[in-house]
Amino acid sequence: MSYLDTTLNVYKQAALEPEAGLCCTTTPIWQLPGLKIPARMLEMNYGCGSTVHPRDLANNPKILYVGVGGGMELLQFAYFSRQPGGVTGVDVVDEMLQACKDNFLEAERRNPWFRSEYVNLSKGDALNLPVEDNSVDVAAQNCLFNIFKMDDLRQALQEMFRVLKPHGKLVLSDPVCEERMPVHLQNDERLRAQCLTGAIPLKEYVNMLTGVGFGTIEIRAKRPYRLLDPMHYDTDHIIAIESVEVCAIKDPIPGDGPCVFTGKTAIYYGTGEFFDDEKGHVLQYNQPAAVCDKTATALAAIGRNDIYISDSTYFYDGGGCC
Repeated sequence: MSYLDTTLNVYKQAALEPEAGLCCTTTPIWQLPGLKIPARMLEMNYGCGSTVHPRDLANNPKILYVGVGGGMELLQFAYFSRQPGGVTGVDVVDEMLQACKDNFLEAERRNPWFRSEYVNLSKGDALNLPVEDNSVDVAAQNCLFNIFKMDDLRQALQEMFRVLKPHGKLVLSDPVCEERMPVHLQNDERLRAQCLTGAIPLKEYVNMLTGVGFGTIEIRAKRPYRLLDPMHYDTDHIIAIESVEVCAIKDPIPGDGPCVFTGKTAIYYGTGEFFDDEKGHVLQYNQPAAVCDKTATALAAIGRNDIYISDSTYFYDGGGCC
């Protein structure tokens, strides 16, 4: 039995009997006017963060969500979309798809605005999505891709890139671990299926995203998630796992490399009104400007003593240039 078979069994069981501790979201559940999430959906919230951001959902985008769970984020996406077939959910586990359908019936009873037809549920594999090329504005996955081993992760990311329209967004939440996970834990199929030991370093994850063609990466959040400790796991020291929320945009990769925003800020505090590096970056006096890591490095290399560059905050909320 492969590690993917183990994953299927874990989530088949999680669909039949909700397991609230399987994952643990690090962000608050959206509280929005007129949105009431059924209790069973909350119990089946098998994510580690959130992929639903209103700023991604303007202009009636076509939305794809891979790995449906109990349907909570599908319901949240539908809250913004409210059109038949505006949201597509794909999952390979029959029992999870059925649980999601059942949860939608309860969601209809609790939310007068919601119709199950707003969400198209489809059986499919993240490694071979049943979705046409260049047909999706926003694609999302929450605490799924970390389960994949490296070749499969690359294939899943390539599939997301394939189905997105130009300038479309892949919004994801996944565990990461800055320490290299010990091989024996990586190979523990059940721990990997439980979204623990498949975590890789954030920089490596970003490189995977840019490697399949995404030209802009936004690190939107980074938070503590889980610990692997010697009392409960086969490790001689504590291994800290974090969750990240990332948006990868299907922009062309610039000639000097992709733009990766990790929450760095540049501030000019010289004697003039502004500083212009003559490469498209103008810093106004004492005004913070979000910059990508590439631009931060270039500004630091100029060697001026009147430009401050912050460390990465791993929180980027837009508004930057590179």
